[in-house]
Amino acid sequence: VQTGRNGSSVKEFILVGFPGTLELRTSLFMLFCSMYILTITGNVAIIALVQARQQLHTPMYFFLCNLSFLEIWYTTACIPKTLAILVSQRHQKISFLGCITQMYIVFSMGRIEYFLLAVMAYDCYFAICHPLHYNTIMSKMSSVQMALGSWICGFLVIFLPAFLINQLSFCDSNVINHFFCDIVPWIVLSYTDTYMLAAVWFVIAFIVIIGSCVITLISYICLISKVLRIASTQGRQRAFSTCSSHLTVVIIWYGSTIFLHVTSSKQQSLGLTKIVTILNTIVTPLLNPFIFTLRNTEVREALRTIFKGTNAIISGRKERGNK
Repeated sequence: VQTGRNGSSVKEFILVGFPGTLELRTSLFMLFCSMYILTITGNVAIIALVQARQQLHTPMYFFLCNLSFLEIWYTTACIPKTLAILVSQRHQKISFLGCITQMYIVFSMGRIEYFLLAVMAYDCYFAICHPLHYNTIMSKMSSVQMALGSWICGFLVIFLPAFLINQLSFCDSNVINHFFCDIVPWIVLSYTDTYMLAAVWFVIAFIVIIGSCVITLISYICLISKVLRIASTQGRQRAFSTCSSHLTVVIIWYGSTIFLHVTSSKQQSLGLTKIVTILNTIVTPLLNPFIFTLRNTEVREALRTIFKGTNAIISGRKERGNK
């Protein structure tokens, strides 16, 4: 329960979601539900594939499994509630504890993704630019430490904003114009001073986004300069193919999140913010497994091997059945 200074209290909030006609909400429900199912299926398939194939037990695919696991929980933190709101307005209500928990999970997962993408760029750089020292630098222990550090830092950096939100007072309105508990609508709703929260959130966003972006950019600048010096055309194509999928994900992720953080008008931008947030919470987690799968030679080869083995088993059973 959040108690205001004048004794008023807010026990729950109302998520507006996507208001509109029944036909619009039904269409959005079908679209989001299909994308959510594909997201879960695709990311689970990547994790299962990497675990099943010994040749994929490398740092690159270890980080990819972490990213897929992250995307499952990232999209699950907000999409099921969004689907429930689209089905019925009775599900628009969410408790204060539920709201702040959802916010904490969504933004923690978002910060972890920044760290993981930076680590993956770092891994890609050493794989191509320093292949002879790669196994030493990116050992199994180093990979585990980098991944674990990304998860721990992601959860820790959101703790202070969550604590400050818990200290805010709400009185006049409890309606959040969003489909999940974003931080900006909370700042809009509170009648108490939100300067500290806004400042802390800006500093965290600046450090995490700029810091991870700098690491990623430096890694790719060094990588591209190295690749351009490769004499063989086939060698250059193979090198670019190795990390092109990662670069695609980075561009989509950073493009949408930077837009969300540089939007100036809090009140007027909420509608546009919801649209761009869909790209982060639904589209990007859906695209990641398909981008990595379709653009990565090793993954495609592993899939073909599995499909051939499955077909061989099915054919063998049919032959035994005919006998």
